Amino acid sequence: MKKIFVFIVASMVFISISLFAQGKSGTAAAKGGGTEGVVKGGVGMTWIDGELYYLVSLAPEIAFGKFGVGLDLNLHISSKDQKIRKEDFDETYDYIRIIRYLRYGSKGDEFYIRLGALDYSKLGHGFILYNYKNSPSFDNRKVGAEFDLDFGKWGLETVYGDFAGASVLGMRGYTRPLQFTPAKNIPVIGNLEIGATVASDVRNDTRDTALVISGIDTSKMNSGTMTVIGVDLGLPLLRLPVVDLTYYIDYAKIVNYGHGFATGIDANFTALGVVKIFTKFERRFGETDQFIPAYFDAFYELERYQSTPGNFRSKSKTLQQTISQGPGYFGSLLVDVLGTIQIEGAYQRLDLNPTSGILHLGTNTGDKIPLIMVSAGYDKRNIQNNKDVFTLDERSLLYAEVGYKPYPFMIVSTLYTWTFAPEKDNSGNVTGYKPQKRITPKVSFVFPL
Repeated sequence: MKKIFVFIVASMVFISISLFAQGKSGTAAAKGGGTEGVVKGGVGMTWIDGELYYLVSLAPEIAFGKFGVGLDLNLHISSKDQKIRKEDFDETYDYIRIIRYLRYGSKGDEFYIRLGALDYSKLGHGFILYNYKNSPSFDNRKVGAEFDLDFGKWGLETVYGDFAGASVLGMRGYTRPLQFTPAKNIPVIGNLEIGATVASDVRNDTRDTALVISGIDTSKMNSGTMTVIGVDLGLPLLRLPVVDLTYYIDYAKIVNYGHGFATGIDANFTALGVVKIFTKFERRFGETDQFIPAYFDAFYELERYQSTPGNFRSKSKTLQQTISQGPGYFGSLLVDVLGTIQIEGAYQRLDLNPTSGILHLGTNTGDKIPLIMVSAGYDKRNIQNNKDVFTLDERSLLYAEVGYKPYPFMIVSTLYTWTFAPEKDNSGNVTGYKPQKRITPKVSFVFPL
């Protein structure tokens, strides 16, 4: 009875906060503040490592013109002792991570900046850094940044993974050289773009306390940073309201290791403003030993190192053992219907390596469809065959939420996540990650601002 009472009180507090936020935002809008956004939150239950927790969440997303802010507060209350889960707030950084992101503009704008969680970051055509996630583990979320500038004649893209310490740092500078000349108005050629990228993991593994405590012989590890450099060329073949075609060539070199290059077509289509299709097909070839395309990807923060006493696995070690498997291919597709329903997928494989498949899938029905809500994302690497595609294991990342909307402001849903929990030693140092699944039935409230 005590457990139920605590859960009901938490629910009432949450609903009160949501209604208060709705009232305050309505006043601001009436004064011409130009505020847009939603207050999302909910109550429910979730099982973490077999233990039941009551969940109270608050996740408002607010936009002021091009400014945006997203919060992510989740209180997991133990069903055993009614205490908040200690792993959620056991260090100062956990409180900072309540701010999921702050942003100005959007990717592709003349000026864009985002601080907080990075979901799927990309530099250039993605041959070096593609779909990078700085927080693949719910219990080890990080605060990073994206910062882009586009002045027409030249521009800059940047990514940084974690302000709390050294992390992945990537930068791409580019220029459109003919924009400086009278040839800038020539169709196709005038928008020729040339770029150069450098991306590094600036953490020095030989100084990583967690690895030393785990019994790893750091003297045999790669000292200093892991760095990838590259150059690229993009040539827009067609610029029309209904179709946009770009041909590109990328070359990348992992410093002190191998290199490779790729060429492909990036195509975007629009059908009467109803359906938008973004697709890319890339052929990768000329790759040498000790080279991995898109080295910094969705799994990088998990694969950077996995360690137990006497056993060390890392992406740099995998790189050292990588033997050229010949050419390969990469393809991606995103379909957007009415700006609401989105379905995306990407797949890559090397011709001669039967375990080199890497898959990304995602879908979102948005908030404009009545009654139902579906949102999902799935990543899998080292795929061997069709049967292996949807087998959840240490090579997988998954979230899937299916909900019913009895009222426009309410969503009754179940969220399933397959992510990773950090493993820590007695001193609290992260020594690796283990798969973790969560099932969360919940009731969410969404109030437009």
